[in-house]
Amino acid sequence: MTMTYGDSCPNPFSAVPLQNVSIEDTFWQPRLETNRDVTLKIEEKQLAETGRLKAWKLNWKPGDPNKPHKFWDSDVAKWLEAVAYTLEKSPNKELETSADSVIDDIAAAQQPDGYLNSCFTVVAPEKRWTNLRDDHELYCAGHLMEAAVAYWRATGKRKFLDTLERYTEHIAARFGPEEGKIKGYPGHEEIELALVRLYRATGKQQYLNLAEFFIDQRGQEPNFFVQEAEARGEDPERTTAPCLAYWQAHVPVREQDTAEGHAVRAIYLYCGMADVAAETHDTTLFQACRRLFDNITKRRMYLTGGVGSAHKGERFTFDYDLPNESAYAETCAAIALVFFAHRMLQLEPHAAYADVMERALYNNVLAGVSLDGKTFFYVNPLAVYPPMAEYARYNKGKSDFQRNEWFGTSCCPPNIARILASLGSYIYSYDSDNIWVHLYISGTAEIPCDGENVTLTQDTEYPWQDQIGLTVNTTTHREIALNLRLPGWCNAPALQLNGEDVDLAEHTHNGYVTLKRQWTEGDRINLTLPMPPRKIEAHPEVRQNAGKIALQRGPLVYCLEEEDNGKRLHDIHLPDNADVQVVDAPELFGGIKTLQANAFIRDEADWENRLYRPVQDTFRAKPIHAIPYCFWANRTPGEMQVWINRMPRPTNEPT
Repeated sequence: MTMTYGDSCPNPFSAVPLQNVSIEDTFWQPRLETNRDVTLKIEEKQLAETGRLKAWKLNWKPGDPNKPHKFWDSDVAKWLEAVAYTLEKSPNKELETSADSVIDDIAAAQQPDGYLNSCFTVVAPEKRWTNLRDDHELYCAGHLMEAAVAYWRATGKRKFLDTLERYTEHIAARFGPEEGKIKGYPGHEEIELALVRLYRATGKQQYLNLAEFFIDQRGQEPNFFVQEAEARGEDPERTTAPCLAYWQAHVPVREQDTAEGHAVRAIYLYCGMADVAAETHDTTLFQACRRLFDNITKRRMYLTGGVGSAHKGERFTFDYDLPNESAYAETCAAIALVFFAHRMLQLEPHAAYADVMERALYNNVLAGVSLDGKTFFYVNPLAVYPPMAEYARYNKGKSDFQRNEWFGTSCCPPNIARILASLGSYIYSYDSDNIWVHLYISGTAEIPCDGENVTLTQDTEYPWQDQIGLTVNTTTHREIALNLRLPGWCNAPALQLNGEDVDLAEHTHNGYVTLKRQWTEGDRINLTLPMPPRKIEAHPEVRQNAGKIALQRGPLVYCLEEEDNGKRLHDIHLPDNADVQVVDAPELFGGIKTLQANAFIRDEADWENRLYRPVQDTFRAKPIHAIPYCFWANRTPGEMQVWINRMPRPTNEPT
């Protein structure tokens, strides 16, 4: 879908608050309940057993187990943020008591000058703020800020927020453009977006100013990371200068055209840039966000919404480099992409942003946690061959075809918990005269348009069914524009208002169909988004997918698993003219729709212990059964494949 752009940064819209949105559907609601009832408790247990919670008591001594680590605070913060969103929707005394106890320890750990970090306070207090490139102090501070704002909004309790405001004052006194302050910025971005969030919660301008400083300073010359490395006695020409793109510090952010370096760091930076642009109406910053979003989604994103293709550096590589079996596609990176797309939607409601947000949510993000909510993926490959995965685990200590209960670097599990708990806030946006529906999820939203509530109810079996019903209830006498997303994957949408057909061509702009009218109680909209199975091909420059196709239905990308198709998934060939059928599978994962087709596989007979032989026409029929990628690895571990070999029509067959 092609975007049409204005020249300047527009006025931002608002996401409908989480507390105003209920989710009541068969696809997401069970996952949200599992997140609340299972995942949060498991994560609390892991945070305790690994020492992350105890670290806040500041009683670790050399020789003790569980030495506090520089990024542990962020894991605790994301869990607290997930708890806050959960409490906002589902009050739970036990969960709130657990969170209050952790917050008490965090507040008690704050130093007299406001500093707050469980690792550096007890492990290396002399190294505070001496290695911004590597030491995650500002990153952890950002996650604590986000959690504090969320907890205050959910409970009204100010202890956590007051503690983090005091820490932010400490940071603001040490960083900035003024004489005598540190002219640096974090090696792992996150504080930039967190400061804007803190500014929006408190109205304190200095928080926004500090976010703007960190963004503006990044990549300027002389380069701070180079200077900092010299001050530590390093040789920056060896340790820092060649790697500046890894930290997105190679050029100032407004000059960056391609997504570079560590994927999570990069996209958290872009989120902060979008937030600052929204608050300051900075056109050049907004335009940089557009360029970077386009580069990611048009050249560096997997079909599943995963980003960051390389294991080494967990990073972006170059345009169209999207390997499948060795894909990194970290869960946190897909979550960050959801954050970025959502922020761009508030600046510029365009279906291209919402399409990416949906793609990542329904595929890479949801695959990151098991159906029972107990185990997680850090890495999300698009093909798995177990012997190769075991070989990789032997060499790297990782296995990419089984989820794990926890990780040494466990950023992903609490990140999944917080995005699932906050899902309701991604569905709608509004201003005084408009409502936008970005995602189709059954439930109800109370939307405050210029002080007058509009109640919008969705009823749908999306993504399994193509019908979406929306009922509007309001007492306002003003005209309000209701804007419904027409997904880029849908070729033939249809719309009725109170039983009358709507001309979509006349009313559609940037992928949203606009219905502007004075609404009355019970007005009914019926949107049909036909979702036949589609065969997808990759850009010719994606060398790893040349001659391959993938299957998609609606927003869901499908994959083959060994459980349904046997071994040698890499050798299956799907004809161009194969009829792909949608089949109900009520026995699978609580009830899903699978895709089935007649394919072919080479006959393994007559090889006579040879490794190579002249080409022979030895294909045999092979029925295939595909499941949504977000459900893979919930049964017996085995092979998995998203991209399938394409078997073109014979050249003498009509097209």
